[in-house]
Amino acid sequence: MDDDDDIRDLIASHLDRAGYRHVGAATLAEARTALARHDIALMLLDLTLPDGDGMTFCRDLRAEGFVVPVIMLTARSTPGDRVEGLEGGADDYLSKPFDARELIIRMRNVLKRGIQGPKSQSGRYASFGPWRLDLAQRRLMGQDDRGMMLSTTEFAILRRFLENPFEELSREDLLPERKETVWIDRSLDNRIARLRAKLARAPGGENLIVTVRNKGFLLACDVTYV
Repeated sequence: MDDDDDIRDLIASHLDRAGYRHVGAATLAEARTALARHDIALMLLDLTLPDGDGMTFCRDLRAEGFVVPVIMLTARSTPGDRVEGLEGGADDYLSKPFDARELIIRMRNVLKRGIQGPKSQSGRYASFGPWRLDLAQRRLMGQDDRGMMLSTTEFAILRRFLENPFEELSREDLLPERKETVWIDRSLDNRIARLRAKLARAPGGENLIVTVRNKGFLLACDVTYV
């Protein structure tokens, strides 16, 4: 979704060549209509639109339970902008101008993270500490059954912790699709910090993710599936 016709046409042509079906939208209102009418697998979202701010729109969608991955496209390129975008519920953040090939690669990686399921466990819910994770809806649920949405990457990271409780997981283990650069990519630290903050909202959830010096992280609790 972008209000610039030329950018939308350029992205559309590359999506066509890559074999993706797509629906364009120039405003938030058009995006709402598209979401209601089509089965959307991934959203490309510009931050500056004629009828509102893409960041607020993304937050609103997450609050409404919208779980489809979102990649933000924007001319804002400072580290603070990137962190704000990820905190707003985006799964990835790409600054303009960007290489169309990089966009396609990022789309594939985000979609891959979203469709991979648990390795061997069965059951819809993973219970750990004071939380349950709905594996179908990507919703984190407390003891009062109130839900909290996770971004695609937060969900993927938490799921890897749940699949390997009490095991030390390296950065490469947590983000295997970025194993070539994750050791210098500090965005993982931001994602872990956000995930910890969400888990700490329930009593007993403060120290579930432990940092293992010079090795990575581990989930310090048992996990059961129902």
